[in-house]
Amino acid sequence: MNQEKQKQYNEYVKQVTPTYNLWSRVGKAFVTGGIICILGQWIQNTLTDKLQLDKDTASAWCSLLLILLSVVLTACHQYSKIASWAGAGALVPITGFANSVASCAIEFKKEGLVFGTGCKIFTIAGPVILYGIITSWILGVIYWVLTVI
Repeated sequence: MNQEKQKQYNEYVKQVTPTYNLWSRVGKAFVTGGIICILGQWIQNTLTDKLQLDKDTASAWCSLLLILLSVVLTACHQYSKIASWAGAGALVPITGFANSVASCAIEFKKEGLVFGTGCKIFTIAGPVILYGIITSWILGVIYWVLTVI
């Protein structure tokens, strides 16, 4: 009897589990990530050529403008549509990180500035920041030890 229940359960899981075409999803992610990269390169080239900014300053402004675009699209509830279509192509670049921070802030704003937005803004981004700092510290110590030896 137990095997019969397991068989029924497996059939149910197979029935409700969505199936995806791997190559279609990879293609969508590739195209979307590529479009974000092309947009970033266009912004950087425009800032360098038209506004005569140096490469480092143009790169910083490029990052800021991509973050701003991501936050605006998140606030207009459009970034989630892009991300659901594109998958990792929209979630991995800096725009995806900005989306994760902005979406938490928008979701919890109704609870107030302190207990809503202030507390929940780093729900997703907090672990990324924490482990990024820890990893960079550890790598910095390793680098320091290797240069002292």
